Amino acid sequence: RIAGEIKTLLTDGLVPPKHAKRADNYLIYALIAGKKALADAGITEQVSGELNKNRCGVLIGTAMGSMRALKDGIDAIKISYKKMSPFSVPYSMTSMASAIIAMDLEWMGPNYAISSACATSNCCILTAANHIIKGDADLMLCGGSDGVIIPEGIAGFIACNNLSRRNSDPTKASRPWDSDRDGFVMGEGAGVILLEELEHAKRRGAEIYAEFMGGSFTCDAYHKSESRLDGLGAVACMEKALTNSGVSREDVNYINAHATSTRVGDPREFKAVMHCFGQNPELRMNSTKSMTGHLLGAAGAVEAIATVKAIQTGWIHPNINLENPDKDVDTRVLVGPKKERLDIKVAMSNSFGFGGHNSSILFAVHK
Repeated sequence: RIAGEIKTLLTDGLVPPKHAKRADNYLIYALIAGKKALADAGITEQVSGELNKNRCGVLIGTAMGSMRALKDGIDAIKISYKKMSPFSVPYSMTSMASAIIAMDLEWMGPNYAISSACATSNCCILTAANHIIKGDADLMLCGGSDGVIIPEGIAGFIACNNLSRRNSDPTKASRPWDSDRDGFVMGEGAGVILLEELEHAKRRGAEIYAEFMGGSFTCDAYHKSESRLDGLGAVACMEKALTNSGVSREDVNYINAHATSTRVGDPREFKAVMHCFGQNPELRMNSTKSMTGHLLGAAGAVEAIATVKAIQTGWIHPNINLENPDKDVDTRVLVGPKKERLDIKVAMSNSFGFGGHNSSILFAVHK
């Protein structure tokens, strides 16, 4: 009966009325986050007019898409096909967030969506970076968005036995690695970042928060909703991310973990991380989900932003509700109940999803 719901949403004139009336929350969240990312990056109307829009792309994914649009369509067809909205199909398409933002900006570069459960955002970010590396684009807006806090969405995850039942104490419900955890708290929202080719960013005097180093994807090929017992899929993903980015494992001293607060997933990810980085005495790890809940397809992008902010500020956020650590974790690695100072060399952000989708991406200080 609990969720990390956005109760009051200020659109600040960022959502055109035609979408504000009809669009699902996940589209509205993506629009707002995308436009705020552009504003933060100094892409004003004047700057936008000077860009080569054939070399500007959008890659914003979603795990669940618009469940509400589908539900409304199903309800309508029960009455009559004439009751169907002409927006039912367009607004339920998983690629529509990218498309709507591109239409608004007139950006004509790469434009599509990736849907890989809770690994969606990381897949979008890494693929967007690869478009820049290949020379397809100079700028890419990328990330993820989800908004399925509706009866059908909540009931579906309850049926999967994934959600916390700590209804009487909701602020304590999301508790990654705590021995009293009983499932994740559904969240909603969007995370969008602007990736930009380095020389292009320098020419326009952009403020560079961090350098994207690279990453990797793998698949567990094991179970619809659980990670592998042996952690091989997650280990392979982190190892390949290091190889692909040319980063030394000794330089990775911060992990923003996937850690959703489930009984099975948390210790398996911890074990996989320690297999890869356990020899580093400086290693610190936290879970943004302890404070936001699990944003599904948007989680990776929101956590990538938390990771970049940690690099920028030198502060890593706490693991709240970690009161009785699980016996299978080492508390010397986990951040405690208060934020900590850390001089981050290289940071890794993990996202693992239903279907065995694994993704790891790496950021570092731009020198």
